[in-house]
Amino acid sequence: MDEVTFKSDTVLSDVHLYTPNHRHFMVRLNGMGQPVFLSQFKLLWNQDSQTDSGTEGGRHGMGPAEETPPSRPGSARPPLGSGCSSDITSQEGVGARLDEDGDLDVERRPRAASDPEPAGPPRDKVHPTILTQEEDDPLADEAQESSPQDIIRIEHTMATPLEDVGKQVWRGALLLADYILFQRDVFQGRTVLELGAGTGLASIIAATVARTVYCTDVGTDLLAMCQRNIALNSHLTAAGGGVVKVKELDWLKDDLCTDPEVPFSWSQEDVSDLYSHTTILLAAEVFYDDDLTDALFKTLSRLAHKLKNACTAILSVEKRLNFTLRHLDVTCEAYDHFRSWLQRLERLADGRLRFAVEPVEASFPQLLVYERIQQLEEQHMARKISSLRKSAVTGHGT
Repeated sequence: MDEVTFKSDTVLSDVHLYTPNHRHFMVRLNGMGQPVFLSQFKLLWNQDSQTDSGTEGGRHGMGPAEETPPSRPGSARPPLGSGCSSDITSQEGVGARLDEDGDLDVERRPRAASDPEPAGPPRDKVHPTILTQEEDDPLADEAQESSPQDIIRIEHTMATPLEDVGKQVWRGALLLADYILFQRDVFQGRTVLELGAGTGLASIIAATVARTVYCTDVGTDLLAMCQRNIALNSHLTAAGGGVVKVKELDWLKDDLCTDPEVPFSWSQEDVSDLYSHTTILLAAEVFYDDDLTDALFKTLSRLAHKLKNACTAILSVEKRLNFTLRHLDVTCEAYDHFRSWLQRLERLADGRLRFAVEPVEASFPQLLVYERIQQLEEQHMARKISSLRKSAVTGHGT
């Protein structure tokens, strides 16, 4: 397949969009008939923990490990004007040229003469090369060069309708995973609940240190993908002794599904364990729709009343800028709605129950290879009970 055309009603994660002209390994079709791809992300376990994350333009990598362009001598962009001596010579002695309206006519550099290997990946055209299951695995050679403990492999889709964006890998999940790796002591031996887990990437990372991770979302097809990714990375979770349990948790319903006939339903033992031991809640890249944001915060509130222990919610949200006709300006409406909920919870007075919100600077070390950009944020939101002191964090992620 030489070229892929994405429909106007589909959404494509920037994790895939940023490095389009590289190979993507298509492993199968899911239950919805959507192509499923396999990406692997490099874990920088051995990096200096004080390494600057480079949030202001710098980065450890530019996307999934298999999508990172190789660096080799001579691949850097040449100095301005190099390799263009013939163009420069031809312009010597020629005065400024004007068009028919009297505007300066600047001759642009021919595209054919552009650098063969630009410094950054192109963003102007999405043109991935799709490899099918019958072909050689393009990730196999790279996996052999790295220890299995240095790679997390994730199956995901690309260019989905809005209702299926959870099947893609989003940068906010990578930021949240980074934070978990940075704050390993906070997660050590804990029971963790992730809401809207998507592909399960953050849950898998959490399970490398936590005792139990409840990886939750809605939709049998999506939850089956989570289960598949957990199996692909069992070597990571087994090393830490953590257990990941994939469960359905619908934010639009008040109660957990305990019907054993329903896939990914809750057993009574798991429900008891969830309410008795959970102290950390996670959510990444689930604040793109106001109705879903409302439902998530109402779910957080219900859980706060049912959990026996004080808890911290770590939230990662992408601050996306969009031009709207309503404002005739560039706004961040989804992000603003998310922030309004945080302010509402801070003002909430509910007997012994109260919330504290604290932004987290995304300056902690980067331990996964991806492009960390300025729009990524994290927040801690802590539920406090008068008899127990606890801190809250909120995180924003792109």
